[in-house]
Amino acid sequence: MGLAHEVKKRTRAAIAPFLLILMVAYFGISFVQGDRGLLAWIRLSDDIALVQADLADLMVLRAHMEQRIQLLRPNGLNIDMLDERARALLGFAHKDEIVIYTPEIN
Repeated sequence: MGLAHEVKKRTRAAIAPFLLILMVAYFGISFVQGDRGLLAWIRLSDDIALVQADLADLMVLRAHMEQRIQLLRPNGLNIDMLDERARALLGFAHKDEIVIYTPEIN
């Protein structure tokens, strides 16, 4: 009876620290690898950096396109731009011109 009693006593004494260790391990793993953990935060930071770089590229492209559109507006019509767009869209050329087709770069 002394040995069984001693085992029960030590088991009861060891349960609380064991559960505490399990809780700390669970929350530690969740902190690192969870849905909102450290690794997820690093991945999101990388994704944000990529999207911001794409946004910067798109803003430059938009500014370029707005500048070209401004040249086609009636209040600031650029005859050369109008001629270029008409020839590109309609495929017209003068009789004495040589036409070389290249892919259009926007």
